[in-house]
Amino acid sequence: MQRGLTVRSQVIAEAAWPVTGVYREVALILLGSGLVALTARIQIHLWPVPVTGQTFGVLLVGALLGSRRGALAVLCYLAQGAVGLPFLAGSVGGIGRMLGPTGGYLLGFVPAAFMTGWLCEHGWDRRLPTALLSMLIGNACIYLMGLPWLANFVGWDRVLRVGVLPFIPGDLLKIALAANALPCGWALLQPSRR
Repeated sequence: MQRGLTVRSQVIAEAAWPVTGVYREVALILLGSGLVALTARIQIHLWPVPVTGQTFGVLLVGALLGSRRGALAVLCYLAQGAVGLPFLAGSVGGIGRMLGPTGGYLLGFVPAAFMTGWLCEHGWDRRLPTALLSMLIGNACIYLMGLPWLANFVGWDRVLRVGVLPFIPGDLLKIALAANALPCGWALLQPSRR
């Protein structure tokens, strides 16, 4: 008997680009990093944590590339931002941004991409309900690292008010968009069965 979480499935990137090799791996990781950098340009300014498209990009990259590649793509993105490339939200970079109020959220991107990717490797990206759940779990990883870090800047008494509540509507929209993209992506990759 086969169990749903014991067998690794193909993720969308593997189905779309079936040729294997180091060049594919590097290209997918760099493309994933680029997608997160591109989505970081979508921003609504709030203090101390802006609403950005980064989380959409992080969750989608994890889902499309899988756990290992997704986490490496996000690490690559963070490294590019840390050395000063203007890839982080607000088109800025530098280690100072990584150590500021948003630093914990940025670090939470890595386990978020990994967890979302792992769930999608186990078939959670094939249907909308499980795709939504995988995105919610990934998003929770971001908050689990971001909120304690943010509390150092705003205090525990304000962390939910400034670090969660303003972002719930945006997070739900980003999660819905990313989750809907997955079954649609599979539908485009698989020939219709008549």
